[in-house]
Amino acid sequence: MKITEQIKQPILEEMELFETKFHESMTSKVALLNRITYYIVNRKGKQMRPMFVFLTAKMISGGSVNDRTYRGASVIELIHTATLVHDDVVDDSNRRRGFFSVNALWKNKIAVLVGDYLLSKGLLLSIDNGDFDLLKIISVAVREMSEGELLQIEKARRLDITEDIYYEIIRQKTATLIAACCALGAKSVSEDLEQVEKMRKFGELIGMAFQIKDDLFDYTDEAIGKPTGIDIKEQKMTLPLIYVLNHCTSQEKKWVINSIKNHNKDKKRVKEVIAFVKNNNGLTYAEDKMIAFQTEALALLNTFPTSEYKEALILMVNYVIERKK
Repeated sequence: MKITEQIKQPILEEMELFETKFHESMTSKVALLNRITYYIVNRKGKQMRPMFVFLTAKMISGGSVNDRTYRGASVIELIHTATLVHDDVVDDSNRRRGFFSVNALWKNKIAVLVGDYLLSKGLLLSIDNGDFDLLKIISVAVREMSEGELLQIEKARRLDITEDIYYEIIRQKTATLIAACCALGAKSVSEDLEQVEKMRKFGELIGMAFQIKDDLFDYTDEAIGKPTGIDIKEQKMTLPLIYVLNHCTSQEKKWVINSIKNHNKDKKRVKEVIAFVKNNNGLTYAEDKMIAFQTEALALLNTFPTSEYKEALILMVNYVIERKK
């Protein structure tokens, strides 16, 4: 059994019912919209976000979920999908998970409007049911994701990101949404704010580890979703690169920055940068940091009693670190 199927095992029924409810939450009177949302729903990814919501809720409640949990998972997925549709427009990307993106098939104007529609559907699903506490968790996540993207754009121009700024960018861009899933799962079944905060922190730590793992993929030759060196070509600052830039001579630093800024289309030069990062312990350093986040996340889980849901979350933590794409 694949590890993702193993993780899903204790929440199979919930995930099936969630898919139905999620599909319903997208419906519209406009045929074009329904065609597009149908296309989106049928090209879903690993569904890690709803899995975090349900596993957290069941671990905290001792095995039960409620309507709020389903609504929370749907809202997260609606809003997350909206941000992906908008991201593809911003990045001028024609592909999403191996399929054509919405903007590639229906053009930017429609993609932006569809993203807005999904966003409003998510907000209304919470408001109509009085889930203001859940809506606040999600709204904070969306604000932070936007800030993180803009902070990255602002800093990327100068290629002088410190490690602290890098952590702040990935905390906002990637970790905040996983943190929201876990906080939301907890809040949907419990009023214990300490537990909610503990699970929010757990999600944040996993998100940080997840992003560093993504950074490391840029330096590996294994067959993964994106070609090696793409972050370098796109002038994105990743942790292995930041570490090496802060620990090499000024001459070497000039060469690396010049390579990234002016020679990022030169395959040979990109390979040389990758080799330089590897030879100067960039990958080892990033891996150690990733494992530190993983260890801290597992320590938070250890404070909860043993259950199949907790075991599935532990598997999820390890999957984030060991995944091949």
